[in-house]
Amino acid sequence: MPVQVRGEVVSVRRAGQYFVLTVTAPGVAEITRPGHFAAFAIGDLESSSLILRRAFSIYGVQSRGIYGGTMDVVVADSGPGTHWLTQRRRGDSLDVVAPLGRPFSLPREPVSCVLVGGGYGSAPLFMLAEQLRARGCRVDMLLGAATEEKLFGVLEGKRIASMVTITTEDGSLGEAGRVTDLLPSVMAKANAEVVYGCGPMGMLAAIAGIAGERGAYSQCAVEEAMACGIGVCMTCVLPVIGDDGVTRMVRSCVEGPVFRGERVRWDEVGTIPADTYGAPAGDHR
Repeated sequence: MPVQVRGEVVSVRRAGQYFVLTVTAPGVAEITRPGHFAAFAIGDLESSSLILRRAFSIYGVQSRGIYGGTMDVVVADSGPGTHWLTQRRRGDSLDVVAPLGRPFSLPREPVSCVLVGGGYGSAPLFMLAEQLRARGCRVDMLLGAATEEKLFGVLEGKRIASMVTITTEDGSLGEAGRVTDLLPSVMAKANAEVVYGCGPMGMLAAIAGIAGERGAYSQCAVEEAMACGIGVCMTCVLPVIGDDGVTRMVRSCVEGPVFRGERVRWDEVGTIPADTYGAPAGDHR
């Protein structure tokens, strides 16, 4: 079960175009798994209009040390709420609920895995890579972004993975193009049986399709807007096929954010397909 804690900022450091926020979070590290996320309360008495929490994938945790347990998240300064977070200073207090959501599943046996990340969406993949390697799995990483400045974790990926492939859409680093352009060749070289993805929805849809075509199992951590993070508001729903073959509108924050790639109806995200369980009659878009 997640916990709500009042943590203190340990550091806010720059990482390319992003910020890595480290905050004390007693009791969180011990129950966090790769793919979990955290929800931060935003603002203070002077910023009371920012009433919704902001959700971020958990980049890393430390259960020991002088702070008694810390958590790292990666923040892109892209709006009033995230800007407020990036302006925090050491010792500032933050209210956080974590870990939330359903994490990545780990294979029972050692298999070859490819981890694909887009931009700072790659944040949860490094903790995942460590745990996969601890299970004897081969880990290859494919990291991409629009430009070199928007990549995240390239050096860390080179430390962890057997092979790291970099793509940028403008060709400023690595291969010119998108991660999905090179995914088939990376999977072939690694003889990959499992593909993990985290990033924009369009990228995840392509990853799931490519993995399926090659008989590989895929897991995707979706990026849906979350207002509450605990399954109450229903703003983050998307159509997912269940074990019984029936499509249901499920909550990314509770049933996800990690889903089996072939189960998500990617082309119909943002809609209620007509054959969805409980769908109303009439126009579903």
